Amino acid sequence: MIVTRKALLRRTFLKGAGTSVALPLLDAMVPAMTALAATPAKPVRRLGFVYVPMGSTISQWTPPGPSGKLGELSPTLKSLAPVVDHITVLTNMELRNAYPGTHATSNAAFLSAAKAKWTESSDYYLGTTADQIAAKQLGLETQLPSLEMSMDLLTVVGQCDNGFACVYQNNLSWASPTTPLPAEAHPRLVFERLFGDGGTPAERRAELRKSASLLDWVREDIGRLKTNLGASDRDRVSQYLDSVREVERRIQRAEADTADNRLPDLDRPVGVPASYADHAKLMFDLQVLAMQGDVTRVVTFQLARETSTRTYPEIGVPEAHHPLTHHGGDPEKMMKVAQINAFHVSLFAYFLEKLKSTREGDGSLLDHSLYLYGSGMGNPDVHDHVNLPILVAGGAAGRHRGGRHIRYTEPTPLANLHLTMLDRVGVKLDKFGDSQGTIREIADPLAV
Repeated sequence: MIVTRKALLRRTFLKGAGTSVALPLLDAMVPAMTALAATPAKPVRRLGFVYVPMGSTISQWTPPGPSGKLGELSPTLKSLAPVVDHITVLTNMELRNAYPGTHATSNAAFLSAAKAKWTESSDYYLGTTADQIAAKQLGLETQLPSLEMSMDLLTVVGQCDNGFACVYQNNLSWASPTTPLPAEAHPRLVFERLFGDGGTPAERRAELRKSASLLDWVREDIGRLKTNLGASDRDRVSQYLDSVREVERRIQRAEADTADNRLPDLDRPVGVPASYADHAKLMFDLQVLAMQGDVTRVVTFQLARETSTRTYPEIGVPEAHHPLTHHGGDPEKMMKVAQINAFHVSLFAYFLEKLKSTREGDGSLLDHSLYLYGSGMGNPDVHDHVNLPILVAGGAAGRHRGGRHIRYTEPTPLANLHLTMLDRVGVKLDKFGDSQGTIREIADPLAV
């Protein structure tokens, strides 16, 4: 038998005047012989990290029961029920290098497992973070090696916490011990970074505003492509482009709502949804698009900033987050912190369900991704870095088995988990930070 069908290149783009849109993985991208043999495409593994500040009310976070099957979810984690089979909760993880116990070092050590140099000046020094180690390998085949995102538009300079430069608190991701990578909180700028085409940020913004839609530029290319695809691929392209259009529409709506508001609002630039939840969901949707289009395979997202004084009246917590965490054991304050924790988890659950519903190859984006969600602080009232709220989500293309709770009897380095997650996505290291080995060697919680 002679096979003549040529596979569509995985890095296929729809191109228009001054812009391009990456396509999701299609059946037509599988080599012809492979497709005829009904063998699924080799999965792409992705790695992500979501940071939440100021620890948790751990009694409300920790699932009941011993190590083993993740049966009953805790009050804080109950929104994860629809994806529980993809979740592993790890109890009693520690960040020893985050001491002496500050907000700055909680953020800085979370992905580096390194001790931040004590300085208020520009001679800061930390360590290369796990995401950037992964990006050096996973980012070789993508448009962006990594994507750094946050929710807070304010970037503070100078001294932020007990003599530590603000750079430690502002930046979750570090390309080297001396190179922090700033995160973007403005959804339009993230969108332009993913789908724009060169020029300065100002030029890209002007170009997008000049056009009704990014997709209008590539309409002709879309029509030509669809004539060469099968029915399932045509549906997949349509769903993906509908998602792009929806994100565009929401960004434009947020801009219009802000422009129509005559009240002064110096803290919220045009284009950022007024609601925290809407903003967070839009940023998560952008991550889905980035992965679906294979624009990047490594993402970090700071869901809120250490020392955040954000209030959450939408869930019945009008008090500022940071002051609440210094609760002194007050049950009412601790429960309000738990409400904030549960709200943050529910936004992550929204994201995971979206990944689960997005088909890719022989599974879903959730099946092929691996995400770490958690904080660099344990009990915020005393600024400790033990018994951290930590969970892992996703399938890593068959290399992570969820539905489990791993409860360590002794504090265990978070660096062990970083080392294990890097291994699960194909990045091999002998050691990371203060790691003692992979988690497989200790308790085998992530075994297939």
